[in-house]
Parts: sequence; structure tokens; C-alpha cells
Amino acid sequence: MNTSTVKKTYHPLLQKYLNELASHPLRTKALTTGFLCFLQEVLGNHFAGVPIRKPPYNAPFTTQLLARSHVNVKSAKMALYGFLVSAPMSHYLIGLLQRAFAGKTSKGARLAQILASNLLVAPIQTSAYLASMAIINGKDISKTIKEGFFTVIRVQWVASPLSLIFAQNFIPIELWVPFFNAVQFALGTFFNTRVKKAALKKAKDKDRK
Repeated sequence: MNTSTVKKTYHPLLQKYLNELASHPLRTKALTTGFLCFLQEVLGNHFAGVPIRKPPYNAPFTTQLLARSHVNVKSAKMALYGFLVSAPMSHYLIGLLQRAFAGKTSKGARLAQILASNLLVAPIQTSAYLASMAIINGKDISKTIKEGFFTVIRVQWVASPLSLIFAQNFIPIELWVPFFNAVQFALGTFFNTRVKKAALKKAKDKDRK
């Protein structure tokens, strides 16, 4: 969005967010993505039933509360990933994609936009995501990308076209950022929970042997 204000009126809170998004796009996207990545990690721990790492009994109340809420070092690192990596990268890549297809509404242009998103944008985002996760989890970057690339990109190749087609037909352009944030947040939380459940199951099976 290039305008400084959003013309259509929405709920006051959404309107304020959209105006901030129009006036300070990168900052707003970075703060939003950072918070959603943080929340995604916390919710994934809750939904997967990850055991709470209890701090010492004499730890401050705030520390006890954060531990019970599954707020830990990894959730903070995920927030930094969203703020410093995911949001800026998506801002510029999606911005280039939108500018390339601005004003083009034909079926051919829409199809080309989907193909460009899948073949150009998605592989870059997937590689950056896997590299960041490897750093956060203390694993080998090259090995993590090699092992996880096609698993992640397949999900992107299904979810991205469906959400983009839906947005092209039903979502006003000024709502695309919140809409795609919501889609990514839902998918990220779902897969984060699955990965954590699988890790817990693997650990339990290992203990039984």
C-alpha cells in the first residue's frame, strides 16, 4: 500500500492498525510478525502438552509465571526471527510481487502472480525459515535446509495459492497483510504443535526402550 491512510472505514481498532500499516509498513509488519511468532511458539507448547520447566522454588513470581505460560528463551528467539527476518523479507518480496502485478486483474495475470509467488518467493522464504530454525535450535543449517526444504515447500505450494486466490477474489487489497498474517499464524501454530507432539512421542518411545 502506498497511500498514507486507508479510505474505507472498518472497526476503529482495525482502522487504526491499517493506518499504521499504511504510514509505517515495515515497522508495523515487523512488530506484528514478531508478536505472532512469539505467540505461535507459546501456543504450540500449550497445545502439544510440552512439560513445564519449573524454575527454582525461590525464583521470583514473574519467573514462575512466565514458566507456567511456556514463555521461554526459544519463544523470545522466535519473536526476534519474526521481527528481524520474516517480516522484512516478506515486506520486500511481497512488495515486489504486488508492484509487478499492480493493476493487472486478468485471469492470466492472476495465474502468473500465483506462479511467481510459488516459484520465486516461496523458496526464498522457506530457505530463510529453515536456516533461522536451525540457528535457533542449534542445528546444522545446511543439513536442516536439505532435509526440510521439500516438506515445508509442499505446504507452501498448497496453502499459498489457495490463500492468494481467496484474497484476489474476496479480500480488499488493504486487508491482505492482516489476512495473510492470520493464515500464516494458523498454519504455523498447527505445524509447530505437530512437530512438538512428534518430538514428545519420540522421546517417550526412547525412554521405554
